[in-house]
Amino acid sequence: IPDPELRLTLQSLACGKPPTRVLSKFPKGKDVDDDDVFHFNADFTSKTVRIRINTIQARETVEEHKETEERVFADRQFAVDAAIVRIMKARKELSHNQLIDELIRQLKFPVKVSDIKKRIETLIEREYLERDDDDQKLYKYMA
Repeated sequence: IPDPELRLTLQSLACGKPPTRVLSKFPKGKDVDDDDVFHFNADFTSKTVRIRINTIQARETVEEHKETEERVFADRQFAVDAAIVRIMKARKELSHNQLIDELIRQLKFPVKVSDIKKRIETLIEREYLERDDDDQKLYKYMA
């Protein structure tokens, strides 16, 4: 068993709620260190045959969190694109700020303004939207 996984498993067996402590740990505490000693808890009894032992989840590092966020946004970019096209199809013309406000209102998940700008640019490249010739902050829907 890899060391981090072993530590989490030992922690869940020794540091859980009192009725689920299958192992006893010395010194007492919530963290598992290299010099900790574990013993079978002979006082452990249960009227039920099955014992549910919850595992403690490992904390995600900052790097892993960023990677997860990027993957989630990649999955959601189609929803953002669809919302932009739906709004522009209904309104025909909108300023940049109005479009951003409407998107934030409609989308059910948090989204960064910089990500919305990127999606607008891709829709302009794919010829779903165009910028107004006179006012660059005004978008027009292209049917």
